[in-house]
Amino acid sequence: MGYLLPTEYVQYGLSEETTDDLVTTASALIDAHCRRPSLTVTQYVERIRLTAGAQTARLSYRPLTENPLVEVKVRFGRPRRGESSDLFREEVAFAFGMPGSWSTLDVASVDVNATAAELTFPQNFLGLNYNEAEVTYTSGFQTIPPAIKVACAQIVKNAQAMPALNVKSNRIDTMQMEYFSNSLIDDQVRSLLRPYVAERLG
Repeated sequence: MGYLLPTEYVQYGLSEETTDDLVTTASALIDAHCRRPSLTVTQYVERIRLTAGAQTARLSYRPLTENPLVEVKVRFGRPRRGESSDLFREEVAFAFGMPGSWSTLDVASVDVNATAAELTFPQNFLGLNYNEAEVTYTSGFQTIPPAIKVACAQIVKNAQAMPALNVKSNRIDTMQMEYFSNSLIDDQVRSLLRPYVAERLG
């Protein structure tokens, strides 16, 4: 799906003869640059390692939708080297088989800061912090913002301005061509897309 509708081509500076495949390709380049499958509303499953002593984590994809959490699982695993804070409680947890088992949290118990895409998790019944979470959530736009549409139109213009479908370089002696140089996503497009690039992956 393209981020520009055919009725918007002229409004964003493209000619009426612009083909849909160019817009679809530009939209796919935007998704690849932003390191996400789509900027429209999409469901993600993300496994997050929590920092020792902290019960917060930041999600990779923004903006979060309204009521974004679908499911939250947490577990208390054996602490990594240097993370042990309360050996007695940890030994009690190990005795009852807690380490490594996933627990599903009520999504209402997880505090969500939608602006920063940050989650704050509650402590478990022993007062120990979780150290790993698996979060299923939704992120993306119901309506594509103008900045993304401008970026899409600019990529199409950059592709149209390049001869031979944006051949970066060619050599006849070895029959070699390189396509899609970085000039398709230029500095202007990068600045427009900067807020939508996934912050981290994994």
